[in-house]
Amino acid sequence: MTLTHPAAALDSLAQIPLSHEKVLITTGERSGLMITVAVHSTRLGQALGGARLWQYASWTDAVADALRLSTAMTLKNAAAGLNRGGGKSVIYLPLGTVLTDADKRLAMLDLGDAIESLNGAYMTAEDVGTSAELMAIVAERTHHVCGLPVASGGVGEPADATAAGVYASIESTLEALFGSRAVRDRHLVISGLGQVGGRLATALAAAGATLTVTDINADKRALAEELGASWVSALGAHRVHADLFVPCGLGGALTASVIAELNVLGVCGAANNQLATDAGAAQLDARGILWAPDFVVNGGGVVYLDMASEPNADRAQITQRVAHIGDVLTQVFADARANEITTLAAAEMLAAARLDAAR
Repeated sequence: MTLTHPAAALDSLAQIPLSHEKVLITTGERSGLMITVAVHSTRLGQALGGARLWQYASWTDAVADALRLSTAMTLKNAAAGLNRGGGKSVIYLPLGTVLTDADKRLAMLDLGDAIESLNGAYMTAEDVGTSAELMAIVAERTHHVCGLPVASGGVGEPADATAAGVYASIESTLEALFGSRAVRDRHLVISGLGQVGGRLATALAAAGATLTVTDINADKRALAEELGASWVSALGAHRVHADLFVPCGLGGALTASVIAELNVLGVCGAANNQLATDAGAAQLDARGILWAPDFVVNGGGVVYLDMASEPNADRAQITQRVAHIGDVLTQVFADARANEITTLAAAEMLAAARLDAAR
């Protein structure tokens, strides 16, 4: 691997506070791909977080993403009330890389070996760029993996539960803004129509919401037409005048310039690490835009994976626990108001209380 500007690249990593218990960076023996497994915390239990297979401009961007995402997983699992720590794995693909199914298989076998080398500190699952089927390949090399296909004896992908938790959070956000949880006739802008965003759009349309949607994949426009939603350019979605902006794509979408141009009263979506920097929380607050912290909102997937993987799992209890995410968010909003702090600070305070209790 050749670095054109190694000092500058490493400097970008230095911007991220390193509070992790373990960080493994390895090159896959079979695939030749660079794999990062970041274990941020096991204070509450084995770290749980998905495996991301994605293209990045540089290897340092991939490592930085693993560090940020694993930190967010600690907060997510703590806020969701799970006895799980936070971790994440990222397989780095240089820009323009196209993998065949055979290539993906080799990458997943390598990922399994990397996870197994951590002696149970971390359990993985599907994430952006991976799937339940790919997790079944990981399971050939380690048993520290969940979310396998039902046909393989697993509990399947958690996208339905993630979308259900986001839906409950949208209801709570609307209630905080308008005094009613009803989504009918509310205008929502959904950016990202992947596994979660697509399910969410379908459910909101069925409930009578007015939708404007977008995705970097133009093929998703067919779903917009099917749902009777308006389509807008991905670059301009955040400027649409609406009730809520719902980011459901990759992280970092809420930059200072995007926040300055938002034309909504609230932001509540499924994307991880939505704030480009933590300062964005104060910027949103100063503009009077209610932000629902992402690591609270999108916790339905990990709740499902954790509870459904237990023997004799009770589906009704899982559904109830996922719906409870909306109640947790309501408490975050109340704490933010009572303490005159940002919703980010309030959500971090909630997660920190659980982590401190585990000491």
